[in-house]
Amino acid sequence: MEALAVQRIWPALRKARRLRGHALALRNAVAGDAAFIHAQRTDARNAEHLSPTSARLADQVAWMQRYAQDDSQAYFVIESLDGLPLGTVRLYDAQEGSFCWGSWILSASAAPTAAMESALIVYRYALDELGFNASHFQVNLGNTSVCRFHEQFFGARRVAQDDTEIHFVATEAALRAALKRWSRFLPAGIVVET
Repeated sequence: MEALAVQRIWPALRKARRLRGHALALRNAVAGDAAFIHAQRTDARNAEHLSPTSARLADQVAWMQRYAQDDSQAYFVIESLDGLPLGTVRLYDAQEGSFCWGSWILSASAAPTAAMESALIVYRYALDELGFNASHFQVNLGNTSVCRFHEQFFGARRVAQDDTEIHFVATEAALRAALKRWSRFLPAGIVVET
């Protein structure tokens, strides 16, 4: 008797119109957000730890137009619940049960709790709504505060390093523990608007 082959179906990234948390929402980025995103990516305070960005706004508009047709990633504008744009975050590179996230920028006007809440929203969406069981991501070598953030608050482990980046992995167990430990930042979970 032949053994039946079991094919594993891995989760996929998908866009959501809006993910509402406690004090923040993550709204799907659209071409009309290109000027805000470009300003954030080219701001000297932010650009130091980001991949290079073209100085031309038209290039960002074109990227946003391509993104609208791309089902392999979800790019969000982080905003206050009343719609004030505060930053960006992107989920991409789904590999089996793991997803990557980055392009994470918070403006100087964001509340001190915005980093924690936006990260919790990302993980809650990816684990509970999309079905991922791990995260992998890279942090610029000089971005020590973000490295500490991921390690101390979310149990991320360094798995590799090259000349420019540190590569991290966060397991489902570590992320579930962090979601529970830091639930005061997201007391009612998230509301997904599709």
